[in-house]
Amino acid sequence: MRIDIMTLLILLTTISCSSEGKRQASTTNTDISDKMEQGQESLKYLALGDSYTIGEGVDRNLLYPVQISDSLGKRGYFMAAPEIIAVTGWTTSDLKDGIRAANPQRHYDLVSLLIGVNNQYRGMDINIYRKEFGELIDQSIFFAGNDTGRVIVFSIPDWGVTPFASGRDRKKIAREIDQYNAINKEITLSKGIVWINVTGISRLAENDPALIASDGLHPSGRMYTEWVSLALPEILKMLKEE
Repeated sequence: MRIDIMTLLILLTTISCSSEGKRQASTTNTDISDKMEQGQESLKYLALGDSYTIGEGVDRNLLYPVQISDSLGKRGYFMAAPEIIAVTGWTTSDLKDGIRAANPQRHYDLVSLLIGVNNQYRGMDINIYRKEFGELIDQSIFFAGNDTGRVIVFSIPDWGVTPFASGRDRKKIAREIDQYNAINKEITLSKGIVWINVTGISRLAENDPALIASDGLHPSGRMYTEWVSLALPEILKMLKEE
């Protein structure tokens, strides 16, 4: 069978492109393999808190620590599954005990803290919150390798706007939440730590039921997504400053 010169050139070009594509694919696979063989460490994230942190009433994939981790993963960061130390109903004292029991042994690339709503709900002395929140901030810094640039603090949401608070003094709840958050913010900023104000978003739930989980009290996955949209730019800045 005779093949003219033009046909031969086309065949040679096709073969060359195919070989180059295979070489590129091979290189990419090798790079990935090399990184795996080198034991590239994933970024470690520790989330400390209460029911807001474990996402009471929502699917695990919608928890804000999981959404943060997933969002970083989509941006090219190699993330380990977030470690969460949190239980529904925990106060600052309970969280301190929980941390002691869990006894984290390693330093983390990111640590988040959200705690205090149950102190307010139980009517505890606000000075206890000031003392123990300060201690929890110091622990968070320690877990972040003594790097304040790897810690973020979330403000306390206002549960007074939820259906659960029906029949209660909503204005009093809001006022007390603001008092707790004033302490929360003061201590956080005094340490040079990023403070994420999610309280305003939580209050939007008064007119938007979609922001509340089916239990009528806790944030929905949609609200958590709003929290993450506030926190993520700050977290990305932290990680880029390595």
